[in-house]
Formats: sequence, structure tokens, C-alpha cells
Amino acid sequence: MIRKIITTEDNSKSIQLPEWNETYHSTHGALNESLHIYIRSGLIPAAEKNKTLKIFEMGFGTGLNALLTLDQSVKEKLTVEYHTLENYPVEYELVGQLHHTENEDMDHLKNSFDLMHLCDFSVLTPILDSFSFIKYKDDLLKFEIPANQFNVIYFDAFGPRIQPELWSAAMMQKMFNMLLPGGRLVTYCAQGQFRRNLREAGFTTHKLEGPKGKREMTLALKPE
Repeated sequence: MIRKIITTEDNSKSIQLPEWNETYHSTHGALNESLHIYIRSGLIPAAEKNKTLKIFEMGFGTGLNALLTLDQSVKEKLTVEYHTLENYPVEYELVGQLHHTENEDMDHLKNSFDLMHLCDFSVLTPILDSFSFIKYKDDLLKFEIPANQFNVIYFDAFGPRIQPELWSAAMMQKMFNMLLPGGRLVTYCAQGQFRRNLREAGFTTHKLEGPKGKREMTLALKPE
């Protein structure tokens, strides 16, 4: 699979997959998209309730969401255990060309970000004193996920056009089960069938304003 580096509208970089006509982030702004969806709509509201959080990310990709979470956790003095799954890891050399730690003055987190990419799979690794990290190289369809574990899910898989099986009712039931009561799932996807799948699994769904270039995004809540 050919991976091509692109510069998005907010001058942050992402990766394009020409064969799939797909990008890892929005071409309207990779950094803006991640901040808007996963940090401002996922992490920050959850942190208002609990300063100790367990997060699951579907789709580690370039690591941008994890980096922004680390940065926000330092700012808010959060304790975070971050789990992420990626079946097709991006090469470390390619990640370095994206210059993610140059965004938002995060140079001080470069060593921590590098460690996320270089640490072993399936090993819980301390990144900072209050931030631990574990990544899995696995297929979400087969991955065994414990129930009632997580406060927040960042669902950042490729869209239903590319990977429809990851957005199914059965998969959303899996996501529902792994969240703690009161937990939240956030994603860029606003497809009608996907939202119906969320509701079938037991979530309450909310349409939120999307990042630049996208009218809506989805917030799904597990009842308390």
C-alpha cells in the first residue's frame, strides 16, 4: 500500500492512500480535526467528571490523537491509561516526516511521542509519570476487549466506505460493552446507518458540529 504525505489546510501534515482515495485525517486540517473531535468533544468533557481516565482509540494511525491527549493530560494534570489498536502500523520513518510535535508547540513531547511508536506491542509502557500507553497490533473484529473498562473511545477507523464491517451494529455493541456507564464514544462519522447501529447497541446519540469541512460529527453516550 502506497502512503503519500500531504499538507492539509491548517498546515499540519497527514497521509494519503491513493489506492483507496482516502486520507488519515481531514484535508481541511489534520490538527484541527483531531483537536475538535477527540480532544474537545471526547477528552475534555470526560475530564470534567474524572481526572483519572482510561481511553481506547480505534486506529492509532500516525499517533496524532495520542499525542494531543498526552499534551492535554499534562495541561490538566490528568492520569491517563491509553489503549490503542492498529493492525497496519505506519513506519516510524514516515511518522517523523509528519512533524506532529511541531504543532501547537509540542517539541517538549517529542521523546514521549517517539516512545509511543517505538515501544513493544501489547506492553503497558509508562510514557510520563501520569500517562501510560499500550498499543495492540490486531484486527478489531478478532480483538478481545474487556467489558466496562473505558471512559472514552476515540473511534477513528477508516470510514464505512472502506471498512464497513467496523461500523456495524455488532461492532457498536462491542464498543458499548467495553465502556463504563456514563462513558462516551466520539467519531468523525455522521452516517445515518451508523447512528442507527449505535442506538441499536444501547447508546444515546448526539449530533455535534463537525470540524472545518464537515457539517456534523457524532457523540454517543452509554447511560449511567
